[in-house]
Amino acid sequence: MAETKYIPRLQEAYKNEFAKTLKDELKLENINQVPKLEKIIVSCGVGKKRDDKRYTETVAHTIEKITGQATTSRLAKKSIATFKIRKGMGAPIGYLTTLRGAKMYEFVDRFVNITLPHVRDFHGVSHKSFDANGNYSIGLKEQTVFPEITFEDASVLHGVEITFVIKNGSKEGSTKLLELFGMPFEKGGK
Repeated sequence: MAETKYIPRLQEAYKNEFAKTLKDELKLENINQVPKLEKIIVSCGVGKKRDDKRYTETVAHTIEKITGQATTSRLAKKSIATFKIRKGMGAPIGYLTTLRGAKMYEFVDRFVNITLPHVRDFHGVSHKSFDANGNYSIGLKEQTVFPEITFEDASVLHGVEITFVIKNGSKEGSTKLLELFGMPFEKGGK
């Protein structure tokens, strides 16, 4: 008996419905021109607290809990005297993980339907956070909005940066794609 492979709800919806809808709405000739979510990068910088071991461990542990994947530490790429940072310095300046495939679609589903409704005074995400390639970034001030974070994990507060990397994206196409995934954009802000 063959095992059936689990396909996340949003991945299946994209393949069966969203891609065709986007092709028609954006008036594209080929289905391969349709914007597609390529990867999601979840990251957090440690800033001035890079020498505080408890803080850096909490940041790494939080990202691992949120994404279900191990984190990668990042070292400084260039020296900045003002921040007392040297290129390749021993202490990490941030942590990140990259989600692809099924885990990526599961994360989007949880983020849009569970995490964002927990944000205090939430009125939608900004339309201004797209870059020139149609990638979308959103920053959260506290990690406590994620349901995976327990009270003990929230003893050290820090923010989280999430970047949605979109292949074949433009601001218009990426906006429509994220709206189909359920991303709640601000009303009237284009």
